[in-house]
Amino acid sequence: MFIDIHAHACRIPGFPSGGKPYMVTTDQLLARHEAIGVERAVLLPIVSSESAYFTQANEDIIEMSRRHPDRFIPFCNVDPRFMTYSVDAPLGQMLRYYQEQGCKGIGEVTANLPFSNDMVQNLFKHAEAAGLPVLFHMAPRIGSTYGLYDEPGMPQLEMSLRRFPKLPFLAHSTTFWAEMAPLETPADRYGYPRYPIRAEGVVPKLMRRYRNLLGDLSAGSGHNALARDRDYAVQFLAEFQDQLFFGLDICAPDTPTPLVDLLLDLRSKGKISDAVFNKIARENAARLLGVAR
Repeated sequence: MFIDIHAHACRIPGFPSGGKPYMVTTDQLLARHEAIGVERAVLLPIVSSESAYFTQANEDIIEMSRRHPDRFIPFCNVDPRFMTYSVDAPLGQMLRYYQEQGCKGIGEVTANLPFSNDMVQNLFKHAEAAGLPVLFHMAPRIGSTYGLYDEPGMPQLEMSLRRFPKLPFLAHSTTFWAEMAPLETPADRYGYPRYPIRAEGVVPKLMRRYRNLLGDLSAGSGHNALARDRDYAVQFLAEFQDQLFFGLDICAPDTPTPLVDLLLDLRSKGKISDAVFNKIARENAARLLGVAR
């Protein structure tokens, strides 16, 4: 039923946080997916130093995916600072290598640099040339966090979308999805705005203008983007049915997955059609990643 565009896993139980593993093993993830009805999932490596708790090698993800080729799709993750920490680093060499190993995209990019940083732009240039989509986490600030940074209104992201029109950008995180509506205050980028969507924010405007902007609906941020105003969510899902992707972002073994219930409920009540549901649940991901039906 579902293809999960945003999954993580590690070979051994993840670093403990709050008395439990921070990251699921592949067996734990597969068990969660079986219960939900996830047929395949994109595994995303964690490579940047800003990422919480630990990092892992692209090779770990490739190895785990090869053990379960019918369930996992590997992405590679290339920090913009790799290969000499320069604005003209030959990142294409690394991307081509990982493509040859079966990787279908890049991400989750979590380097805490501005989108407009020349090293980030260099990564986008090589990703576009390689034909690999980029899945990124957006941050509300520089320092003490992870993710690519942009100001309210996301002008640097828009510049990147315009500069690399053939590069699919998979957008994720609270900071991105908070702008479904105009921000009441900039602090709303740090949390989950609950107020209804009385006017369109930057997210739908950018998605309408740039077809290469894709929405990763995973985690609490993607769920909140829809749940905060279900009436608007119905319109949003219908209009952008070709640009939205189901995801879960399961990290700990007990990570909640409220997006599943929300989408199933909207379909069962006839708020969204089977066609819209199927595109978001699996078909868009299958098309983007070249997954056979």
